[in-house]
Amino acid sequence: MLRHFRASIVMLLSMTVLLGLAYPLAMVALTGAVFPSQANGSLIVRDGKVIGSTLIGQNFTGEGYFHGRPSATVDTDPADATKTVSAPYNAANSSGSNLGPTSKALIDRVKEDADKLGKGVPVELVTTSGSGLDPHLSPAAAAWQVARVAKARNMPEADVQRLVAQHTEGRMYGLLGEPRVNVLRLNLALDAQAKR
Repeated sequence: MLRHFRASIVMLLSMTVLLGLAYPLAMVALTGAVFPSQANGSLIVRDGKVIGSTLIGQNFTGEGYFHGRPSATVDTDPADATKTVSAPYNAANSSGSNLGPTSKALIDRVKEDADKLGKGVPVELVTTSGSGLDPHLSPAAAAWQVARVAKARNMPEADVQRLVAQHTEGRMYGLLGEPRVNVLRLNLALDAQAKR
């Protein structure tokens, strides 16, 4: 009987070492070598400082910047640990609002945001994504903001439209997903243009 336990224990330990340590370490090393940027969080570094990630949206509010989708992420209220407060694009707490389509609070918030933004606002500029961290907009939602950004930056609209076109990513492999614009990259391009 001890012989059966010994075989089970040896198998358990060898599989733990092989599949719990060796394989994950090999995959981390391989992905780090083959895809170094993605393996390190797709971080954007300027002047030696990390300023963001292409995978996580940021809360741009200035008139001279393109705004991403609203974020529903929250964080613990510093004044009362039993409550939460809004914390847009909080990567430590990715979540949607969990408000359904018949929720009065959701309908009121969307109406208020749509009224603030004006007529013809694309729906994605007033609704949150499932994660609350979406870094992309559709080209149509970016194009809707061109006039505001151009006016705030005192730039010709054609120049801003050209930047949107340059930062529009197509479908992955020509078929997966939808065309999209990374808001952080587009806003960084705007800042670079302003420095010229």
